[in-house]
Amino acid sequence: MNLLLSDDYLLQDYPENITNTIRSGHTTCLRFNRKGDYLASGRVDGTVVVWDLETMGVARKLRGHRAAITSLSWSRCGRYLLSACQGWRAVLWDLQDGTRFREVRFRAPIYTADLHPWNHLKFVASIFDEPPCLVDMTGPSDVKHTLPSAPKRTNTDADAATKEKQAKEDAKQMTTATVWAATGDHILAGTNKGRFNIIDANAREIIWSEKICSSVVTTLRLTGSGRELLVNSQDRIIRTFHLPNLAAEDLDPDTIQMPLEHKFQDVVNRLSWNHVTFSATGEYVAASTYNNHELYIWERNHGSLVRMLEGPKEEQGVIEWHPHRAVLAACGLETGRIYIWSVTTPQRWSALAPDFVEVEENVEYIEKEDEFDIHPQEEINKRRLDQEDEDIDVLTLDPSKGYDEDIDGAGFRMPVLFNLGESDSEEEFVTVSTGTVRRRSLGEGQEGEAADEEKTTAGKKTAATKGTRGRKK
Repeated sequence: MNLLLSDDYLLQDYPENITNTIRSGHTTCLRFNRKGDYLASGRVDGTVVVWDLETMGVARKLRGHRAAITSLSWSRCGRYLLSACQGWRAVLWDLQDGTRFREVRFRAPIYTADLHPWNHLKFVASIFDEPPCLVDMTGPSDVKHTLPSAPKRTNTDADAATKEKQAKEDAKQMTTATVWAATGDHILAGTNKGRFNIIDANAREIIWSEKICSSVVTTLRLTGSGRELLVNSQDRIIRTFHLPNLAAEDLDPDTIQMPLEHKFQDVVNRLSWNHVTFSATGEYVAASTYNNHELYIWERNHGSLVRMLEGPKEEQGVIEWHPHRAVLAACGLETGRIYIWSVTTPQRWSALAPDFVEVEENVEYIEKEDEFDIHPQEEINKRRLDQEDEDIDVLTLDPSKGYDEDIDGAGFRMPVLFNLGESDSEEEFVTVSTGTVRRRSLGEGQEGEAADEEKTTAGKKTAATKGTRGRKK
């Protein structure tokens, strides 16, 4: 029903203005779930916050990390959430009760961690100064499979000097970004030398490799169909590619081609890009800028810039596009707030009265033949009573266009959180008394293990001080 009342609003393909600002701690990364009704955010203190987009309130707070969150990934059903942090750990959360379902430790901080598109017990991770890792959590203990980073070489007949040079170059290759292909049979990886690798997930070997840029690949994103790839690198150019059909039965790695579609860049200001994302339909590309507060939106048909979103006067970090709507979310690097851009809904008075139609100019009205006929009062009362006897279904939900798409016929719905203390978002101002507020300090309101450790340390210091004073006396 709400979608029907705002059809004009849905005709806009990209957002225009900031419509909401939410805050819970200092946010570092964001991710929408597949249905688009929840937004996960990771904070500097290691807390993961799940937002309900209908109410713009906190639905869950997940505590288990002690360092800043670097990556978030949802399962296809929306029940499981994978979070990775700079503290060398990745945690798979079960949102049914908000507990840690599985926990995996690594030997270095994690760049990105991406859940398998069909199996929530598998994920691939790109690790700092380490080879990428495919983790299988199907069994009672997790199994880590090391993936290659060195590109596939085709010149096997090269001389010894060339092979030695290539071996030295391959030793410097480190994977910085990984993402699953749509089918889950292949892994797409980008390296610090600008190479792009397609890895067979079953054989765990590179089947195709090509140099696509001249600098570090920082972000890899796919459209919903999995046929278009978005690449962000440190050479200040955003690229889009057409991916081949990796699920084809007659796939020949030697004949794979990945044509370049567009290059997006700011030729005048030579801006660098913090983060990039596709729109819900894949028709637009959005990016946040380095040392700038504007967001850029390009359309892919002609590769032209269509919008520069003016926002708060602070640099934006991670940027995410809603999977079904023209809604864009970004987190500020200075304040850690989450800013949400969307289309401003125009006022439509005709939506409140279905029989009422708005017209731009006078229109000659042609009345129906029986429109103003006088009917007996008994007949009018009989019609009204018949209408009152009709059963009206107020419980069944009408499926909207992809928005309420359930997986396997039964979608996961997060249980209602009754603990009001957990559901409150952390605003900038704190109520002191009736009609009096003060600004929240930077370290105030941080919860979790760190706060308990500080209390314990403070208690020990107090006891030690008392003991010293006693000995002096």
